[in-house]
Amino acid sequence: MKEKLTGRVGRIISGSFNALVDAVENAAPELVMEQAIREVDGAIEEVRGELGKAIANKHLASTRLMQINGKIEDLGEKIEFAVSQERDDLAEAAIAQQLDLEAQIPILETQVSDLSSTEKELEGYIAALQGKKREMREELALYKNSKQESQTVTANTAAGGQSVESKVDKAESAFNRILSNTTGVGMTAAADKKNAAKLNELEQMTRENRIKERLAAIKGRKE
Repeated sequence: MKEKLTGRVGRIISGSFNALVDAVENAAPELVMEQAIREVDGAIEEVRGELGKAIANKHLASTRLMQINGKIEDLGEKIEFAVSQERDDLAEAAIAQQLDLEAQIPILETQVSDLSSTEKELEGYIAALQGKKREMREELALYKNSKQESQTVTANTAAGGQSVESKVDKAESAFNRILSNTTGVGMTAAADKKNAAKLNELEQMTRENRIKERLAAIKGRKE
């Protein structure tokens, strides 16, 4: 199940609206795009379901591990009491139970660790899918805007009586905007500049944090 889910999420994240360029020739390309977004929603819900199972199983394993550790500690006290009363038979029975419980600890610890990794991985899937969904919504909005602009240009051209060369230039420009925005590369220069500035700021913050963490670790070793 996990491998199947991983593959599905991977295909969604690595895919793009490029394949929908062909759908522009269809009667309702927007419906195709919106259906793709709904499929991402379905994948998010599926991953959330798996995440809920992982969290529940991790809780059960952690609870059992705590119970076992508590029982072992309680048996330790009883063993000491039995020895003080010179009841080696009772002490041996308690020790045998301790050994049985201790044998379960590595299994439970491994289970908790694996489920923690699964939980983190699934949370990452959800974050990635949500990001993909936002990206797809932005691309759909850009496509709709470009389509509207194209229709406006066509209407204005028909009413304005521009030269043949002017009409061809505007039609070509409108087509290029539709194609560019549909494939997700139609961001404006201003938007690119703004995003680049934010990414640079984030990179700088991350670098400064790594420097502080390393310095703190070095100081900790010297204390």
